[in-house]
Amino acid sequence: MSTLAVVLVVIAAVVILALLAVAIRRRAQARQAERERLRGEARGHRQEADAKAARARDFSREARMEQERARQHEQAAEEHTRAAREADERSQAAGEAVQRAGRAAARHDEAAAERERRLE
Repeated sequence: MSTLAVVLVVIAAVVILALLAVAIRRRAQARQAERERLRGEARGHRQEADAKAARARDFSREARMEQERARQHEQAAEEHTRAAREADERSQAAGEAVQRAGRAAARHDEAAAERERRLE
């Protein structure tokens, strides 16, 4: 082989190796850029997950407070129902007492009228 052919083969090999090195470097840079992009997305998703978790904790705290309020209202309603029943019972008892007192007043009125007739 002639010297020129050897030089051309060596130059071609060097050019091919240089092109291969450039391609490998570009591919490595593209992979690095993709990794950075994915890290950024992962960071964004992590922040969103943290925000959603904090919101869930807030909702959980609010739900517990509402459950406690509902329990207190339920207790108050039961107490009001009991108090209403007692007031109704007292009302009925008072109504019966009014009727007894009215009947007693009528009897005494009749007795007084009878005594007054006897006086005549």
